[in-house]
Amino acid sequence: MHNTTRPHDLLWGMTPAQLPADAPDWAHEVLIAGQPVVVRRAMVASGQLAVGLRGSSRDQRYASVMPACAVLRKVRPEQLVERLPVSDLPSLLALKQLKPNMDALGLCWGVTGSVGFQLATGLPTVHADSDLDLLLRTPIELPRHKACSLLRWLDETGCRVDVQLETPSGAIALREWAGSARRVLLKCGTGARLVENPWDQAELVA
Repeated sequence: MHNTTRPHDLLWGMTPAQLPADAPDWAHEVLIAGQPVVVRRAMVASGQLAVGLRGSSRDQRYASVMPACAVLRKVRPEQLVERLPVSDLPSLLALKQLKPNMDALGLCWGVTGSVGFQLATGLPTVHADSDLDLLLRTPIELPRHKACSLLRWLDETGCRVDVQLETPSGAIALREWAGSARRVLLKCGTGARLVENPWDQAELVA
C-alpha cells in the first residue's frame, strides 16, 4: 500500500480551529461531527495538505488546507472496495456488479465521490440518482483501444459511471482518453492542461 497521501484519500483529524476565519458555519459543523476531509489537487506550503470539505448538499463544498501532522486516520479509495455492503441503490449495485471485472484488470482501483464517502463514513450521501465515481491507477500507459473496451462495459451498468485514470503526472477522464480527441485534459497539482499523452514525460516537461 502506498504511504504517500494522494488525491481522493479521506483524512480524519482536522479540527474547526484549523479552518480560516471566513469558513462557512456548515464546515465547522462537519468537523465537529468528526467527518473526514478529502485530499484535493493543489500546491500548498510544506507540511500542509490541500483538502476539501463536503456538507449535506451539493453546493456545500469548501477548499482548505490541513496540517499533515494533524492526520489521525487515512482511508484510500481502493480500501473502500474490499468489502461492499448490501444495497438496492443503483450506484452501489453497479459497484458490486463491476468489482469482478475491475479486479481482473490487475490495477489498483477504488471508489470516490458520494459513494466512497458513504462507504467510509456510513453517512447517507448516496441517493437513487447518484453517479458512481471510480479511480483507476495507471502507472503505465493504458492503450486507447483498451480504454474504449473498458468504457463499453462500464456503460452497461444501471447508472452513470465516471472513471479517472490516475497517471504518474495527474488524472485524466477515461471517457476523454477513450474518445477521438487528439488531446485530453490532465489535472495536476499546478492546474490543468491539454496533452496528447499524459504518460509521456518528454511532452509534459516541454
